[in-house]
Amino acid sequence: MAERPVAIIAAEAPVRPRPTGFPPDLAARLEGREKQPLGDVFGLRNFGVNLTRLAPGAASSMRHAHSLQDEFIYVLEGRPILVTDAGETQLEPGMCAGFPAGTGDAHRLVNRTAGDVLVLEVGDRTPLDRVTYPEDDLVGEADEAGRFHYRRKDGTAI
Repeated sequence: MAERPVAIIAAEAPVRPRPTGFPPDLAARLEGREKQPLGDVFGLRNFGVNLTRLAPGAASSMRHAHSLQDEFIYVLEGRPILVTDAGETQLEPGMCAGFPAGTGDAHRLVNRTAGDVLVLEVGDRTPLDRVTYPEDDLVGEADEAGRFHYRRKDGTAI
């Protein structure tokens, strides 16, 4: 077993080498998003923690909702827009938001400012989660290990 650190400086954690598992036509819309998977550094299996940087014009994801996995965000720097089914909410450092599983309320963050946004994301890794993307031709399904696999809404494999 590889030795894990006791503590790290979060900003120095490795950046996720593969920016996204989305198909190329949708992945291109996430340019300017950079994730540092902090939980992975410590071998966390039950929940994930990401330090996510959004460059000007970048988005955290396509608007999505999880069937089984909860999500939580905390804004560290910048002023992102939180987009949900209820509309748009301006966030600022120190603000947080949570997205309970199974509500169907799709969400994402968008950086419409000239500076970077830095957000701490926390989510559980419940297997067999299903993610819906109401504005895009995409469905995500987690396997028993919690890894996501994507397909088009008509069932076509990606």
